[in-house]
Amino acid sequence: MRTAVVGGGAAGFFLAINLKELCPQMEVTIFEKSRKVLAKVEVSGGGRCNCTNSFAAVRDLSEVYPRGHRLMKRLFKTFDYRDAYGWFERHGVRLVTQDDNCVFPASQDSHTIINLFLAEARRHGISIRTESQITSLGELADYDFIAITTGGGTAAMAGVPVVEAVPSLFTFSIADEDLQALMGTVVDDATAFIPGTGFRASGPLLITHWGMSGPAILKLSSHAARELYDHHYQMPLSVNWTSRKDPEILQQLQDIISRHPQKQLNTIRPFDLPSRLWNYLLEKTLGERAKNRWQNLNKKELNRLVNALCNDSYQIAGRAAFKDEFVTCGGISLTAVNPTTLESKDLPHVYFAGEVLDIDGITGGFNFQAAWTTAYTVAQAISHRSLSINQDSLP
Repeated sequence: MRTAVVGGGAAGFFLAINLKELCPQMEVTIFEKSRKVLAKVEVSGGGRCNCTNSFAAVRDLSEVYPRGHRLMKRLFKTFDYRDAYGWFERHGVRLVTQDDNCVFPASQDSHTIINLFLAEARRHGISIRTESQITSLGELADYDFIAITTGGGTAAMAGVPVVEAVPSLFTFSIADEDLQALMGTVVDDATAFIPGTGFRASGPLLITHWGMSGPAILKLSSHAARELYDHHYQMPLSVNWTSRKDPEILQQLQDIISRHPQKQLNTIRPFDLPSRLWNYLLEKTLGERAKNRWQNLNKKELNRLVNALCNDSYQIAGRAAFKDEFVTCGGISLTAVNPTTLESKDLPHVYFAGEVLDIDGITGGFNFQAAWTTAYTVAQAISHRSLSINQDSLP
């Protein structure tokens, strides 16, 4: 029997290799439209390939999968992050888990993953056809099974419901020259949120020469991807630079006034904020009175400082790509596939895995984990189906 895998990326290779491991007699061909396979794997994680996550800090999958978390929870019963970790280790790739729970090859080189996939493909006799764009499923009529791992256009031609793809996981452009002058400033624990919505995210926040980046911003952009798209990336943004509530912030400022009344405002930094950021907030909030002593703060000014620390307002003026990575939300509607096998409900023997599905994760290895999980699910489903067909054909 023959299987066509459309897409020579992470999900496509993982699916093809696992299908051959589960069903050695299957003939598998990978079709890739470009000249190079696994291109996104090569640049991911700054060239180090953040291949999964330990999930140690994840309380609920909705935190890391803004779309598709319910399906991922179900599919994790078949193949989860522990299975992925074990798979790579068994295949000779030693992995390391960082303090932030991100998992990388010990080599810190994405080519370790690429070389593994290419070697396994050769070992299993998987055919790889580059510069082979599939524009219609009719081109694959000679195959018993089709697994689509990329190319929403192919899926759309097949009449499968598609959720419009829009950018996800990006940084914010902010037209504030004074803020941009703080380029390189990092706040280890900030909370960014979009007023009037339920979208918020916490974590390190980096001020850049174009606006804001860092895990907090990337998580927020992922969760609010469609809302931001609908508003043409022109929305208000608020930042709590301390990730603490108003009363706690007020109490710390009052404590500073009690202990250091004669000190100038810029010499004592609440919550150990970076000095450049604290000076910026003082100037922005108090103007000329930013040079005052702590004891000279009046009640109104104190409240304004509290607000600047917990509800600092900006205007998002656009989006910018995160490094060389480009993640989208959207793709094949999850209502169009069998939630156990990822087979199309309307097209027998056609399966979907990887980025073509309407599943996307935040930064930290979660998108690769979705690729491994969905790819393995499809490989297992095709293996079981082929076995069933072979048994049915016996006299």
